[in-house]
Amino acid sequence: MTAVSAQSTRWTKYFLDIYGQAKPPVLGSFAVKEIEDKAREVMKDHLPAYMYTFGSAGTCSTDAANRRAFDRWKIVPAMLKDCSNRSVETKILGEKFNAPVFVSPVGVQGILHADGEIATAKAAAACGIPYIMSSASSRSIEDIAKANGPNGQRWYQLYWPRTDEITISLLNRAKAAGFTALVITLDTMVLGWRPHDLDTAYIPFLYGVGVQVGLSDPVFMKRYGYEPVHEKTVFPFNPEKIRDAALKAGDATAQKAMKLGKEWLGETNSGSFRSWDDLQFIKDNWDGPIILKGILRASDAEKAIDMGIHGIIVSNHGGRQIDGSIGALDALSKIMRSPKVLEAQNRGDLTVLFDSGIRTGSDVIKAMAIGAQGVLIARPYMYGLAIAGQAGVEQILMQTVSDMHITMGLCGYSDVNDLIGKRDELLERVDD
Repeated sequence: MTAVSAQSTRWTKYFLDIYGQAKPPVLGSFAVKEIEDKAREVMKDHLPAYMYTFGSAGTCSTDAANRRAFDRWKIVPAMLKDCSNRSVETKILGEKFNAPVFVSPVGVQGILHADGEIATAKAAAACGIPYIMSSASSRSIEDIAKANGPNGQRWYQLYWPRTDEITISLLNRAKAAGFTALVITLDTMVLGWRPHDLDTAYIPFLYGVGVQVGLSDPVFMKRYGYEPVHEKTVFPFNPEKIRDAALKAGDATAQKAMKLGKEWLGETNSGSFRSWDDLQFIKDNWDGPIILKGILRASDAEKAIDMGIHGIIVSNHGGRQIDGSIGALDALSKIMRSPKVLEAQNRGDLTVLFDSGIRTGSDVIKAMAIGAQGVLIARPYMYGLAIAGQAGVEQILMQTVSDMHITMGLCGYSDVNDLIGKRDELLERVDD
């Protein structure tokens, strides 16, 4: 029988308090689809911002494929198992976590709420969930670390800069700010083809929003003769106002924002593609675990093992980069059939995480049964942020883990670590 931890009691208490206190949820519902619809309603006067965050590449077929992949796998619960006491605590890359759920790196959160990443970082710390910061954040590395607090668990996600000196500067800043692992996103060397953004020419970076990591970087700013700044972006974001101020009124502040925004975008989404050999530079300049995000092929997972990389995140960027791509859960299933990957995972040489399509506690269980050791959640917490700021993010994190905690027991498991790789005994695939 698994011992009851304080955190396990917390998830149970959250569930019971919903009934006992009979208070309406902060987001108006616990149903993710209703929360999504409400977020769109809240953002109706800023629809391009909503679509930038929640839209996908091309026809959005990859986003749909992510959800279809989850629907194909059905849970087959086991009965008469003593799951009265349950634990969702786990250890990943040598670090203990309260649950195998991470806040995924999502950029430009300041276009959805005035508090942006500060609210999300605070919510993650309050819920005891690790926070992965995006390089495209609308707040600086240092300000987000401060919001996440001395006890917050945080990783830094890198959009690999074009120049080595900027890359080293970001790595050093992240390490100094208490980010313990580095996530390198591999699938966004250039922005994907996103009609919903192209139709409105909506790209916040060119107006100085979502480039705050760059504006606060001493090496980048010195290149252009400026001192670094740790600024709070203006909400709501109005690109037309900034453009008119810069081009028509000749406003020096707006002109500077647009100039530096363009330069930072060229630094971090330059269209310069990297090779496997380039990873050695990161290994030489980062003291800590390195995780590659965007892996969809078993052969790429095997290359990561050969390179001595600590972990991979199976992800298609939520469908935002390539239209017509494989569903991320389908990719995970293929990767976890590689003997080389399974052996490396069992030895503790490779950590496998999952991203793209997580909506509920059952989704977490399915991904882990297929072989993930943890998952990243993205769009749902952004719905919460748009509607209610920090409190909204907290609801999404708490309800996801509480749902998983309950459903795990109903499936016949008392320890979340026992779910990992139990595809054949816990899941049944039902093809379309």
